[in-house]
Amino acid sequence: MLTQSTVRRAVLGAALLTASVAMGASLASGRTGVSGVASSHGNLLHLVKPGKRANASKSNNWFGYNQGSQERGMKFHSIAGDWTVPSARQHTKGQSESSSTWIGIGGGCTDAKCTEGDDTLIQAGTEQDVSASGKPSYSAWWEIIPAPSATIANMKVRPGDHMRASITEAPKGSEIWHITIQDLTRHETFNKTVPYTSTYATAEWIEETPIVIGTNAGLADLPRLSRTTFDRAKVNGASAQLRAAERILLTTPSGKVIGTPSAPNPHRNAFALCAWATTCGAPR
Repeated sequence: MLTQSTVRRAVLGAALLTASVAMGASLASGRTGVSGVASSHGNLLHLVKPGKRANASKSNNWFGYNQGSQERGMKFHSIAGDWTVPSARQHTKGQSESSSTWIGIGGGCTDAKCTEGDDTLIQAGTEQDVSASGKPSYSAWWEIIPAPSATIANMKVRPGDHMRASITEAPKGSEIWHITIQDLTRHETFNKTVPYTSTYATAEWIEETPIVIGTNAGLADLPRLSRTTFDRAKVNGASAQLRAAERILLTTPSGKVIGTPSAPNPHRNAFALCAWATTCGAPR
């Protein structure tokens, strides 16, 4: 879900094609454990694959935490989390840059080695973009793949806002999902109930670089973002009990780390995200 007018809505057919081509290139280069998910929000290919560093996977468009059903021995019927909307500044002069911060169920890896991915995804979050002229823009959105993303027009998101979101299937097994996203700073709340068939296989708290459709198509460039903190992370109504092994590092195609999640806090329900950094201190 991009706020730049030329790339705001991706055509699903193009998304699927781009995902297929990118996945083929990944496999051809010998990289295994790839989970491909097409999304009009811009996250056309979720590359969550094993990395060379211990206790961290690497991705070309995600950084944050991913829990899988095989590792956790359970399915995911709800997820929740708070975060602070980061401020976005241009990293490279004259270049449009985009980022999204969100929680979701699906789309990730079901195990730490990423031998199996999840092709469903229901998610909600915020967008932090910078135009080529350097002007930042912010918004909130929700999405269920493969349907188009939906901007929450009545939410006036700003950097520093305290967001709280939850995605819950209720009753359990009903395939009826309740999405809530709140801007606690501005006292704004959005609620949506939608039917959706999920595999319940993964849960995520993520910051990403979405895909650009059109001229210069490809993964968006990462803007300079202020430190983002996820807190109150929950799955299935209980503390997420995050593990360092569930971290995902954001890397360039050459392998350079440009986005780093911290270790979990002592309560294992919070972590920080640092863009354009190779280290990130954990919140208390």
